[in-house]
Amino acid sequence: MTNSPDAQGTFERIDLLDARQFQIVVRRLADSLNYGTDRSPFLGSGIEYAQSRLYQAGDSVRDIDWRISARTGRFFVKEYETPKCMPLYLIVDTSASMTVSSVAGNSKYKTALHLAGGLALAALERVSPVGVVGVGERNLKLTPSLSKAQIMQWMLALRHFRFDEGTTLGLRLAELIPSLKSRALVIVLSDLHDPMATKALKRLAQVHDCAVIQLQDPAERELRGAGLVRAREAETGHEFATHGRRRHLDQERLEAKLRRNGIDHLRLDIARPYLAAVRRFVSSRGLLGKVAR
Repeated sequence: MTNSPDAQGTFERIDLLDARQFQIVVRRLADSLNYGTDRSPFLGSGIEYAQSRLYQAGDSVRDIDWRISARTGRFFVKEYETPKCMPLYLIVDTSASMTVSSVAGNSKYKTALHLAGGLALAALERVSPVGVVGVGERNLKLTPSLSKAQIMQWMLALRHFRFDEGTTLGLRLAELIPSLKSRALVIVLSDLHDPMATKALKRLAQVHDCAVIQLQDPAERELRGAGLVRAREAETGHEFATHGRRRHLDQERLEAKLRRNGIDHLRLDIARPYLAAVRRFVSSRGLLGKVAR
């Protein structure tokens, strides 16, 4: 890793994983997420038969419904329902707590970025537009696009991060909700340290399909067996005291609340292999199928 200040002198960290390596990683991840599923893109006029109508000048002869034409003595053509591709919004937490890590060579932020890239490319394979929203203090937002080059450009830009960035997950989700004009799939990649996030997720899930991939550092998991702990919040610098058991109960309550509101949830420990768990999560809940229905 290398460190450098930005134009305002703010401390910035840049991942040494170069652009080419990053693209290889996310493309392999996308292939794994799509493995064993129907990757046929929705092309042409549609794939589900709706009705037949009288032939009109300019209609393709390939669409002629020969069975009805033979029965009626007039040419009919088949019409199909045009499949609707649900847009996918990837909400990537860029705040300071995501970048702090006890795992050498990895962090919650790095894992989230790889997952976001893989999910984006997997959705684009299904001809579904992908939008990206960063939920730190920087204004990072890409409206849904079908351009792989544009999506990858944004993902590469997100490799730059800061250690002093606060979380705005709840606020950005609240701002996103009224801007969604049609049903969307929203996948949040975060450690969920923002206390406002749960309320915003609940509102979001009332209208849209919503999933949360919660990243956890092993140091956070190990708090479960700890006694009284003094800690400092990465985003704000606020020092507080807590108890390992209470933190564990808070996590259980959070997961229960998400389930009650119909929000798919997966918690990942970044120190453990996660690919198989993500594949099961995506396939068992049909997440990629939702964007192409």
